[in-house]
Amino acid sequence: MDLCQINERVCKGCELCVKFCPQHALEMSEGRNSAGFHPAYLAHPDLCTGCALCAEMCPEAGIVVYRRQKARASQTQTG
Repeated sequence: MDLCQINERVCKGCELCVKFCPQHALEMSEGRNSAGFHPAYLAHPDLCTGCALCAEMCPEAGIVVYRRQKARASQTQTG
């Protein structure tokens, strides 16, 4: 699963998410959504760090960012 999921049905092509992505992981699609806009998409999932700036900038609240949980180091004490 990608860290960043964009709901292309609600995207109005404002490009704010693309402009504010510090990793340059997002791009605008050549195709159009059902409303006639060029939606953003996660073009480079390997670059996405899950910072959620794209979701914060989206005026349509059309982006959800998932964060991976780090594995917890189990501390075993003997003795």
